[in-house]
Amino acid sequence: MKRLINLFTTLCLLFSPMLFAQSTTPNILLITADDMDYHSVGVNGSNVEDITPNIDRLANEGMRFTNAHVTVAVCMPSRGVIGTGCYPNNSGMTGFFPSKPSVPTLAEELKLHKNYKPGVLGKVKHSTPKKVEKYVWEYNQDAKDLGSGRSPKLYKEHFKQFIAQAKEEKRPFFMMANSHDPHRPFFVDNPNYEKGGKQRPSRIYTPEEIEVPGFLEDLPEVRRELANYFSSVKRCDDTIGALLDALEEEGLTDNTIVIFLSDNGMAFPFAKSNVYLQSTRTPFMVKWPKHIKAGQVNEKDMVSMVDLMPTLLEACGVDVPRTLDGRSFLPILEGKKQKDRDMIYTHYNETSGSKAFPMRAVQTHDYLYIFSPWAVGGRQYKTSSINGKSFTAMKEKAVEDEALKLRVDFCLFRTVTEFYDLKNDPNGLNNLADDPKSAKKIAEFEKHMLAYMEKTNDPMLDMYKHKDDEDYLIKATEKHQEIVNDANRIRRAEKRKERNATNGKSDKHYQKNKKNRNSH
Repeated sequence: MKRLINLFTTLCLLFSPMLFAQSTTPNILLITADDMDYHSVGVNGSNVEDITPNIDRLANEGMRFTNAHVTVAVCMPSRGVIGTGCYPNNSGMTGFFPSKPSVPTLAEELKLHKNYKPGVLGKVKHSTPKKVEKYVWEYNQDAKDLGSGRSPKLYKEHFKQFIAQAKEEKRPFFMMANSHDPHRPFFVDNPNYEKGGKQRPSRIYTPEEIEVPGFLEDLPEVRRELANYFSSVKRCDDTIGALLDALEEEGLTDNTIVIFLSDNGMAFPFAKSNVYLQSTRTPFMVKWPKHIKAGQVNEKDMVSMVDLMPTLLEACGVDVPRTLDGRSFLPILEGKKQKDRDMIYTHYNETSGSKAFPMRAVQTHDYLYIFSPWAVGGRQYKTSSINGKSFTAMKEKAVEDEALKLRVDFCLFRTVTEFYDLKNDPNGLNNLADDPKSAKKIAEFEKHMLAYMEKTNDPMLDMYKHKDDEDYLIKATEKHQEIVNDANRIRRAEKRKERNATNGKSDKHYQKNKKNRNSH
């Protein structure tokens, strides 16, 4: 008997490190909102009553950042940066298309090195950075399975199914749970709204209950559209509450890193698909019990989502690939200091329809410098962010309001360079690019822009060196659009070829079955 006890003790000693490693390898729940403004969140200063109690709870249980930014303020390119840890030009994801095949991705690295079970809920195409025959997702449910991405109940059900599979397989999990709220179309109620699985938000707001951001005009139609937007924000918060409840019910809260962010700013003028403060500043919080002290608010460090992948890899004990552009901010989460966290570099490149409006920005706590080489020759800005009722209302009002007309015209045509004093003008209403008093500070930011472009091999570098030559920029941006168009044509041809191949297989299968049926 004593010999058996000794043998059991020896086996425990041999295998306990393995069991301990498995039990302490953290799960990851990465939750994203779709087009949510930083200030729409209660803890970030929203005055809309009871708007985000679940996000607020998450923030109070971990570390909340007040100066976190996405790298690209639009959908798939933004998520591509999160998934690759690279700037768009280095990953290949400058538009709505996948990365270069050689680029490492977050889900792949976690699965390869730590046997993580990767899953995704919602926004599957936009959240899958690499085009391969079968990406590493092992659980994959898109909008149609989630009430158009607008059912907190269905998100919870699928997340619990995924957790059950991970438990059965005895593997840590990485779940990227993407709400489709508050992306357009915003919530507008009707008697049949919940047919098809969609759910109404737990609270529906009226135009009188919301607040108008300072970069928009306070008009009746703007308020009506914002009321629909805030109702969608509320439902996004409902979804986050459902996911957090599932985690708690499964007993996994203590060993799960929970991250929340929005992929970009709200889908309104001067926000999404731009590089303004309200374009890239994201509500961002990280919870990791026993590792991150609860209730912290980081107001000092500027972090970018190009840094998220290396941070998560380091937290999980995975070596960070040297090819990544991002830098881990795990030391900050652990309560340590980290140098060079006072400036970020952001991009915008092209629309989902491959219309190029390249922009670059260098931003600190106090200043924002923007380069937009497309803003020449009377070229007009056109993205989905100005397709709603708010911009239409602003244009109509501008007919009789000269100040608003200037604002509308600036939204459409811009200038090649912009410069803002964010401390005194956080909404970016007063462009100081031609202000003699700002010349010295602008010169500093011109050097920073040049340094970032050179360091990241930015293809806009040559245009930036000719930023004062309008004729050059007209020709260069026209050539750039031609390159974008050619690449888009190639991708469309590849898609047609894939569709035809798939249809050909289906036809052969149909003919074979028909032949078999006829032979009986």
